[in-house]
Amino acid sequence: MMLIQSVFPCMSHPDDRSEQEQRRRDERTALEQRGIDPYPYAWDVDAHADEILDTFDDDKHQPEDGEPGTYEVSIAGRITGMRVMGGSAFFDLRDESGTIQVYVREQDLGEDFYDEVFTELFDIGDIVGIEGFVFRTGMGEVTVRASDDFQLLAKSLRPPPPVKEVTEDGEVVERHYEVTDKEFRYRQRYVDLFVNSDTRDVFRQRSALVSTMRDFLDEKGCLEVETPVLQPVYGGASARPFKTHHNALDMPLYLRIADELYLKRLLVGGFEAVYEIGKDFRNEGLSRFHNPEFTMMECYVAYKDYRWMMDLTEELLRTVTRALHDTPTVEFEGHEIDLGGDWARVPFFDAIEEATGFDLYQADAERVYEVAANELGLDEVAPDMDLGALLDEIFSETVEPTLLQPTFVTDYPVELSPLAKKHREKDGLVERFELVVAGREIANAFSELNDPEDQRERFEQQARQRAAEVDADVDPDDLIDEDYLRALEYGMPPAAGLGIGIDRLTMILTGQESIRDVILFPLLRPERQ
Repeated sequence: MMLIQSVFPCMSHPDDRSEQEQRRRDERTALEQRGIDPYPYAWDVDAHADEILDTFDDDKHQPEDGEPGTYEVSIAGRITGMRVMGGSAFFDLRDESGTIQVYVREQDLGEDFYDEVFTELFDIGDIVGIEGFVFRTGMGEVTVRASDDFQLLAKSLRPPPPVKEVTEDGEVVERHYEVTDKEFRYRQRYVDLFVNSDTRDVFRQRSALVSTMRDFLDEKGCLEVETPVLQPVYGGASARPFKTHHNALDMPLYLRIADELYLKRLLVGGFEAVYEIGKDFRNEGLSRFHNPEFTMMECYVAYKDYRWMMDLTEELLRTVTRALHDTPTVEFEGHEIDLGGDWARVPFFDAIEEATGFDLYQADAERVYEVAANELGLDEVAPDMDLGALLDEIFSETVEPTLLQPTFVTDYPVELSPLAKKHREKDGLVERFELVVAGREIANAFSELNDPEDQRERFEQQARQRAAEVDADVDPDDLIDEDYLRALEYGMPPAAGLGIGIDRLTMILTGQESIRDVILFPLLRPERQ
């Protein structure tokens, strides 16, 4: 049998099948005609490749010539390479943990099965189960010999990607699948995962990141909760929502853009520390830093403020980084990011002045537009933009990209923060910070606004703006979460809130260039047929 190559066909319609695809379907038919189920129900696995390779001991387990071994295993996985040599064959078997070599012999399997089934009807990509013993070959490779049972567990009807051979001095030293096309990897993540160990490692690290974060918050006494994804009024951030309709209730609903307002309702209810790790949705553009569906961790702690939350954020992210790398230092886009050192704390307007030379604190929209458009030459500003949007654009273009090391940007203008408490010392500002790492916002936090009258005024202003920019056919009053205001009127304790973007954090901690590299199934344009 030869190593299989593939051109990645998109469709499996009979008219579009490649010669290899059709051959594999013919093989399936032949298997069924022989009474062999190409998709049996189960296989008893008691060992994995990495465990076998780590635990094999030559003194204990290497059998005498011609004798069966005592290290017996039952394994399963995908065939990734095959070498047939007359009455015997070697193939590589990949399971979740790694790859191990398997040795099969005609005399162990039976002539009919070996010659007419295994060598003729099994392919690279098929999933198989093996029972046998472990030994070390004369070439020094730990190998499983299929001596007791060998079964097909799933027939692969599509050929896997091409196999790349690595040679040294004319000898093949390594064989592996190679998938480098990003589009293909995102669309067919299932293939990307089984051929690229680096991809699997990224998502293992993402899982470890989330688990570590959850353990950290649990140990701090925070209660994990779940809040509604479908909401009658969307809030907690300024963003365009996804809208749907509930037929039975005949009412519009929105996929949440943030978890905030429901989590703070729980503080009103008497819980003093809550968090949620879940999906949020924003009907906006796609980029290497934005996906319409993304994962957030939001945490709210009563009787604390944003200064306390800065300290918690530092401790949390250092803990997560060390859990993944055993060091607080990571490499990202050619830069060494040190999360173990002192994190800078820079006020918003101070950062802008340092980057641009302009002091814009308490400047009006006209002045800020003049600076943005005429002095800084920013293309994405317009005369009708409000003050908050103008300041945000200046910050995003001139400050944020320069902040490589972890930096808390503090004390934002009130126009950018409708849910944050007014600054206790500085007019026109709120007690808010954003954590910027490697030029990207990673976290956002407030001393939470708990004055219901102040909150109503800000909601009304935000609703008018949102109706004008996003929902022009909607009454601004319908965009105000009256139930949340009612909750505040019962009294919410002073509190600090924190939101961390799990996807962006994973990008930095795993060194990935796009948010699509850390989301298993990112949203893509429809596939061209």
